[in-house]
Amino acid sequence: MDKIEIRGLEIFANHGVFPEENVLGQKFVISATLYTDTRKAGLTDELTASIHYGEVSQMITEFTKNHTFKLLEALAENLCQMLLETVPHLQKITLRIEKPWAPVGLPLDTVAVEITRSWHTAYVAFGSNLGDKKKYVDDGIQGLRNTEHCTVEAVSEYLITEPYGGVEQDNFLNGALKLRTLLTPEELLDRLHELEAAANRERIVRWGPRTLDLDILFYDNEIIDTLELHVPHIDIENRDFVLIPMNELAPYYRHPVLNRTISQLLDSLNNR
Repeated sequence: MDKIEIRGLEIFANHGVFPEENVLGQKFVISATLYTDTRKAGLTDELTASIHYGEVSQMITEFTKNHTFKLLEALAENLCQMLLETVPHLQKITLRIEKPWAPVGLPLDTVAVEITRSWHTAYVAFGSNLGDKKKYVDDGIQGLRNTEHCTVEAVSEYLITEPYGGVEQDNFLNGALKLRTLLTPEELLDRLHELEAAANRERIVRWGPRTLDLDILFYDNEIIDTLELHVPHIDIENRDFVLIPMNELAPYYRHPVLNRTISQLLDSLNNR
């Protein structure tokens, strides 16, 4: 990915743990590396095809002056989120905030915080087999649409499937969606659990009936294996109710563990 750099932007603002820092203010030096695709701008010589670094510099300045945070970490986090959600073509940003007048009582050049944040692509499976299934699913998807730092980019067709896991119960309404998000996998999982709780989801019997089931299938190409989260979702290759909607959304997405595309996994399952 190509880069546009802003280095050493000096801003007088009011951030710090001590009250006098918030009142008197001090100098901050901000540098940003903006990740984007400059190919079209390079071929067309059109500014609208790239990122206007002058406008971004002004946005950084105004945001830093108009907000007050105790920690550089908080300023950096909020500044990155604002830029990623506002600046067209910006996919990723590395932001460095220096505080050369930090009140530590020792000789130093500067203290600094540097973070990197970016947009991520996640695929989420949804399902319901209790009550008004479609309403539960629709409400869950709308809940994701209403979630800060998330954009639902595509939703598969709904399909009716038989229950999986050997527990006798009603058929499911299933599907999947594509999500663009700034949330980490853990933050996204927490949000899915909130939406399930809002649908009165109860976790009593494993693979049992549920009002709303929301699972992270894939998150970029990451492989995550913790007590709380498994990505890619376990046993995808044996679940047609996952592979069919995923094949509609992203047939050529390659499973990062099995190294096979969704289309290949679905063909293999159908041929058994």
